[in-house]
Amino acid sequence: MKKKLITLLPAFLITITLFAQENPQVQQEDNTLEGQFKEVVDESNNYQEYKVIKKYQINQLRQNILDTVSALESEISSSNQEINQKAKKIDSLSNQLKTTKEDLSLSKEKENGIELLGILTEKSTYNSIMWSIIFLLIIGLAFLFYKFKNSHKVTKESQLKLAETEMELETNRQKSLEREQKLRRKLQDEINKNRNK
Repeated sequence: MKKKLITLLPAFLITITLFAQENPQVQQEDNTLEGQFKEVVDESNNYQEYKVIKKYQINQLRQNILDTVSALESEISSSNQEINQKAKKIDSLSNQLKTTKEDLSLSKEKENGIELLGILTEKSTYNSIMWSIIFLLIIGLAFLFYKFKNSHKVTKESQLKLAETEMELETNRQKSLEREQKLRRKLQDEINKNRNK
């Protein structure tokens, strides 16, 4: 019996080694739940029309299912938390966008308007007001220039007339002085004549 055992043992070991080496190369283990179900069913024995499944395999499959369900539940929970965080972030960004749009519209209003005497007016209204004021000032300036020119002309004419009048007056004064002097001479001559007589 020892001899048979010694001859059979190497043959048995070689067979086991060959099968052990062939299995990993031929089949790769499928760790999905479906793969595990197939493996349990395929490795089970048949009894009449029933399948006989080993307890450790069904327990292992049950544990794997529970682990998978637990992992999926934790993944769902973390996904829900992530969804909630992203929803909060979306709300925050929506509020930021709303305030940014309000600020933008206010900035556009300020950009398209100019504050005049504390009142925000549009640029077109401001431009028309300013050009009206400039036009009125130009008309006023032109009127004042015209009046100044006329006054200056009248003043020059008056100064010329005054100068002419002063010259005539001076001439008349000179003539009067000469006449007065002639009359005095004549008077003196007459007085002298009358004295000599």
